[in-house]
Amino acid sequence: MRTWSAPNIPKLPGASVPLRLYDTAARQVRQTGPGPTARMYVCGITPYDATHLGHANTYLAFDLVGRQWRDNGHDVHYTQNATDVDDPLLERAEQTGVDWQELAEREIELFRTDMEALRILPPREYVGVTEVVGQVAALIERLGPFTYELDGDIYFSKAAAPKFGEVSGYSEQEMLTLFAERGGDPERAGKRDPLDWLLWRAERPGEPAWDTPLGRGRPGWHIECTSIALDNLGPGFDVAGGGTDLIFPHHECGASEGHAATGEWPFARFYTHAGMVALDGEKMSKSKGNLVFVSKLRREHDPMAIRLVLLGHHYRADWEYVPAELAAAEARLARWREAVALPAAPPAVDLLQTVRERLADDLDAPGALAAIDAWAERALSGSTLPDGADPSAPALVADLADTLLGVRL
Repeated sequence: MRTWSAPNIPKLPGASVPLRLYDTAARQVRQTGPGPTARMYVCGITPYDATHLGHANTYLAFDLVGRQWRDNGHDVHYTQNATDVDDPLLERAEQTGVDWQELAEREIELFRTDMEALRILPPREYVGVTEVVGQVAALIERLGPFTYELDGDIYFSKAAAPKFGEVSGYSEQEMLTLFAERGGDPERAGKRDPLDWLLWRAERPGEPAWDTPLGRGRPGWHIECTSIALDNLGPGFDVAGGGTDLIFPHHECGASEGHAATGEWPFARFYTHAGMVALDGEKMSKSKGNLVFVSKLRREHDPMAIRLVLLGHHYRADWEYVPAELAAAEARLARWREAVALPAAPPAVDLLQTVRERLADDLDAPGALAAIDAWAERALSGSTLPDGADPSAPALVADLADTLLGVRL
């Protein structure tokens, strides 16, 4: 499937700072240690509605990861999926009378446009599940000893997953509650354990299905990402990412699938998760309909101001969007642009180091913004360091904002 266009990224002078990142499975911030190529998988959208601020918040967080790694000198191999066949998509298509494939194609194209406008660096592979049903089925076949069949459906047996629970750290009761809320079927009769999860859904009347050695049907949710990550990145890749709502069951189940398929643990070296964005006191979600769409915002506001709204919150924080934030972000963007348009300004070498250090410390984007704010205030007030204004400083600040924060000035 086609990805989106990549912006040009200026090369920055000086020494970068290695990235430290929170690992959900370890419950702590640790230093990432990629090889020459840093490998990252971020779970993509189910395309039954337009990109909202919650989506943008997640993908911007991992955009910052990729930007930090690039500044550290790594090649970045980034893979993302689109769950272009799934129950919510089929349900929305039926409700609206739109063909499910047309609905998916339309919303994926809008997502691409939104990501490009926000200057989110694209994945190397952007993979639709419908493109890889055969390879997902082949992986399920490999998992045979860990699975069982129930009325034509195939389940992964939790009892065969010795590391199950190590990613989330949740209790059994917490898992059962979240499993029921997030697409699981803990009460299905005939399952060996309520937390066993679906790998293959046998064909149902009126639903799309594919011919495979498993019979006609379609993949379950978690195994799709496991298969795409393994095929493109291999086991032991550096970061598996998504929102905190993917910690369980999605990443937990995927980690056990990867372990079973390869014998290697952990499936990903880091499990990193972005916080949830709320509106009117509730998490922004398609099911609740309390959405602020990126496409609507960017018709009325500079996409760089939208990006600054997101950067103003630490990626792991849960926060509530209020429209006043956009006005403040537009004012910040205007100050920065005015400062970098000056013929000379306070030297910015120390600022570059500060921004690098803030972002390397578990993506402290708010700290990086505050440092640029302080520089812009000095520049616009005419205040300089003892050695005077530097004619190269405005261009350096424009470049560091672009390269490290993705904000084009």
